[in-house]
Amino acid sequence: MRHIPVLYKEIIHALQPKCGGLYVDGTLGAGGHARGILEACAPDGLLLGLDVDPQALALARETLAPYEGRIHLAQASYTTLAEQLASLGWNAVDGILLDLGASSMQFDVPERGFSFQQDGPLDMRFGPHALRSAADVVNTWDEKELADLIFRYGEDPRARRIARAIVSSRPLQTTRELAAVVEKASPRRGSRIHPATQTFQALRIAVNEELSALEEVLPQAVASLKRGGRLAVISFHSLEDRLVKEFFREQSARRFNPPYERIYAEEREAVVKTVNKKPIVASDEEARSNPRARSAKLRIVEKL
Repeated sequence: MRHIPVLYKEIIHALQPKCGGLYVDGTLGAGGHARGILEACAPDGLLLGLDVDPQALALARETLAPYEGRIHLAQASYTTLAEQLASLGWNAVDGILLDLGASSMQFDVPERGFSFQQDGPLDMRFGPHALRSAADVVNTWDEKELADLIFRYGEDPRARRIARAIVSSRPLQTTRELAAVVEKASPRRGSRIHPATQTFQALRIAVNEELSALEEVLPQAVASLKRGGRLAVISFHSLEDRLVKEFFREQSARRFNPPYERIYAEEREAVVKTVNKKPIVASDEEARSNPRARSAKLRIVEKL
């Protein structure tokens, strides 16, 4: 299936690429967003593309082949952003994009183990850097650890029941096996969403340490922007969006102590301003043509 970049037009409008600009796509994927940025900052704008997934990087190299002289691609996590920019001698950039979570390409390959729509091994690793697979978590964590994980990252109130069922059914090796166990422990009861959706989300977040990686990259991204540079972040679930929203709010606030009080250890002006007060979401037309876009939320800030 052809990968369709989510909120493509909105991203180009948000970053406002210009000739000679420096840009970063920290979640390169198949290169769809990056191609749009490179077209918009022609003829001499440059782009750094990062992705931990070697398969995605190979596809991106094909997609971006026409811009070979203007791209720098690296198989690396966006948590190494500052290091990657330093290696290029880029002191500051004009725009950064982070398109969070798994891509449709990863969901569409059964061998990657991200989806229970097709049977495959319980893997869920974005790249070879991950220390463990989903099978490792499912088959070695104790019941309380699994329940806490599914409740925290899957936001599923039935987490204890699901964890108990998983432990009693081990070992589990495939996506369909796990989905069947979760569905038996927690039937649908009229919902269109499969009962295993939240469990799979929780496992993927844990395997790839997604939230801690996001917490690590956001300060680097803001620090790496030029004055007037923009950071655009697309999130797909409430945990990510909440983290991005709170960080942007904190960075856009002035921090000065009132007379005779010391609230802040360090005083400062606002670092960024929010470009959109409410998150930008997909149009009805895009949501119909690209189901992944339905849950996408785009937040943008500009460096002051």
